[in-house]
Amino acid sequence: MTKVAFIGLGRMGHGMAGRYLDAGFTVAVWNRSKAKAEDLIARGARGAASPADAADGADAIVTMVADDAASRSVWLGKDGAATTMKRGALAIECSTVSHQHALDLSRELRGRGFLYVDSPVTGLPDAAAAGKLTLLVGAEPADLEKARPYLVPLGTTIRHFGAVGTGTVYKLINNLMGAIQIAGIAEGLAIAEQAGLDMKLVLEAVETGVAASPQVIRHSKRMAERNFAGATFTAALRQKDAAYAVALAESLLSAPPIMGRAAVQSYDRAKAYAPDDDEGKMIEIVSRPK
Repeated sequence: MTKVAFIGLGRMGHGMAGRYLDAGFTVAVWNRSKAKAEDLIARGARGAASPADAADGADAIVTMVADDAASRSVWLGKDGAATTMKRGALAIECSTVSHQHALDLSRELRGRGFLYVDSPVTGLPDAAAAGKLTLLVGAEPADLEKARPYLVPLGTTIRHFGAVGTGTVYKLINNLMGAIQIAGIAEGLAIAEQAGLDMKLVLEAVETGVAASPQVIRHSKRMAERNFAGATFTAALRQKDAAYAVALAESLLSAPPIMGRAAVQSYDRAKAYAPDDDEGKMIEIVSRPK
């Protein structure tokens, strides 16, 4: 039976790992907090003692961790997956990391005889658990075909942008645009509140007008109601993604990424205020009256 190691069982990773169990794979799981693996183990996964333990004998290793440092640790650290992976195994990085990290990690893992696929995802935790994510892939075409059986259980759409790193480029663009939109709707709603507008009418106009987007629609009502229960994406994670995107923009563009930098500054404040809460909570900062 095909063996998969899944490393990182946060809001997204937990549901993604469950998809491999649903699809009949033999699955080993690892997470820093062991409690997050308990129900997966009850469903048949093997709880691993380390990323290296999870990767031992696996045909594919899939990671979904917070940032560059976490990714580097679980792949290349003392007990990292690369220390036990078999030659020719697939390394599938689904985390949102910096572009340079994706390139560096690919170079290191390919140099050790592994196949590397850059595959960050879009979608919320419920989509992860249902196998309805969109996968943003950067890989050699032959490597993508070898990885496809491990990607199909996770999502309904696979977008192949090109070589390794291109999937991460698009993911960073996507998340930077999201940061700009969310920061914008927070400021817009705050202005409306302080100006005394009918907020029910404001929400109706926003959600049906030309400025509406999935991000605006998803956050506007929650912001207006100050209902941040069930956080799906935190301020700290969005700040990290926006900062990675701005660093990429600064390496590619002659003009400074003014909008991107402004979004990072907005999320710097949100991260300082409530790093692990829903990112929409930034409205509590910007809505304070003068």
